[in-house]
Amino acid sequence: MDLKNMASKDEVIALSKKKCRIFFYRICGTGMGACASLLRAMGHEIEGVDFNFYPPMSTYLSEAGIKTCLFEDFDPESLKGFDLIVVGNAVHRLSEHARIIERSGVAFSSFPAVLGAFVLNAENVVGVCGTHGKTTTTYFLAQIYENIGLTPGYFIGAILDGRAPARLSEGGAPFFIEADEYDSAYFHKFSKFRLYELNSMILTSLEFDHADIFNSLEDIEKEFEFVLPQIDGVFVGNSDYPSITKIASKHLENKNTYSYGDTSSLGPKSVSTSNCGSSFFINWEGEELKFNTSLVGKHNIENLCSAIVYALRNGISYSELSPAVEKLVLAKRRQELIGNFKGMPIIDDFAHHPTAVKVTIDAISSQYPGKKILAVFEPMSATSRSELFQKKYIEVFGKCARLLIVEPGSKTTVEGVNNLDTHLLVDEIRKYSGIEVGSENHLDGITQWIERQAGDESVLLVMSNNTCMGLWNSEFMKRIIG
Repeated sequence: MDLKNMASKDEVIALSKKKCRIFFYRICGTGMGACASLLRAMGHEIEGVDFNFYPPMSTYLSEAGIKTCLFEDFDPESLKGFDLIVVGNAVHRLSEHARIIERSGVAFSSFPAVLGAFVLNAENVVGVCGTHGKTTTTYFLAQIYENIGLTPGYFIGAILDGRAPARLSEGGAPFFIEADEYDSAYFHKFSKFRLYELNSMILTSLEFDHADIFNSLEDIEKEFEFVLPQIDGVFVGNSDYPSITKIASKHLENKNTYSYGDTSSLGPKSVSTSNCGSSFFINWEGEELKFNTSLVGKHNIENLCSAIVYALRNGISYSELSPAVEKLVLAKRRQELIGNFKGMPIIDDFAHHPTAVKVTIDAISSQYPGKKILAVFEPMSATSRSELFQKKYIEVFGKCARLLIVEPGSKTTVEGVNNLDTHLLVDEIRKYSGIEVGSENHLDGITQWIERQAGDESVLLVMSNNTCMGLWNSEFMKRIIG
């Protein structure tokens, strides 16, 4: 690697003080595209390149007035006309693309570093962190503040129905950002949130994940320990996770810290679910506050609770908050109702970590009482398709009537561990839960399984952080949902 042109933090900040020509290398990623649009809104000239451009990001970039091109039409010499190159995490350190960037002679940095210097440095930044619930909680906060008449900024790594994934704040409202622990670029091998200039933090959960980046839960804790002493605003953490309690007590003594969850006196308490949504109580400063919401699922209520606590602590009154949380929507691929087939609701969800799988199944069970859950599960993240969660997956599918596990189409990239053994997992789940379970490695097999099982007594839940072998774009699904 030749990193002599890698921009330092001070150099990136200096560039942020003037109008720049900025090139995004692999612009069509969710974070890259959202960052590019924010810089374009600030008046910078933005261009970018990628291998493919698909809606909604391609449409989003076009509507933002950002010039893009495919690699087949890209001239590396054109990079020399830019002030800064923003390098996506998809660029591998050993790739020819990395060498092109390094040989260009142009300053380069990662999108988290550029986002921190150009955008977040001037904002009141609330980082929403954690193994689970980052996207959901960030989106809840944006909606809540909008519902009370404010214009918060936000940066969300997901497709949102009818809106852009990022926006600048107005009128002094906070900026809510999904602040994940994954690394930033091949030359910034540390968590993105370390570059986000966080003032406050909401930490929804903390478990081991991303084994392709971290060797242990302690490694992930160290990333948070680097940032927590710098938090000068509010910290809201889920005390049900021992790691959160440990790092908060170590680094946030005498600061504005609030805990929530089953083990917290704050709540949420007395959660009640119906077909219309949920109700619950929060114990705030000695008073029990009741909230009603359209949301269903323990994890969604806990995520909403963290958002409410942050808002209450920052001067939003109960009278404003109560109506603001009544009607909230989830990002796409979070308990998303796709359509119906033979009277059977079809749900798409991003769950892949064992904890996320379990709470998602629990939520669907609450939302569709009396219906049998037919689940299709595709483990496709680096960690989930390794053996690291082999035993944990055995225990999470008990509420399903039938389960189909989709065999990963590629080997894990986690070093030093074996791949997930789906056939062994099928046998162990059958023994543990007694449910009907099988595996499949072809799209046709998945669609045939769905056709055989479909009926109005059931609900189909598809869980994957990938495409589930192209299921959603298949002719079968197009025929069902149009």
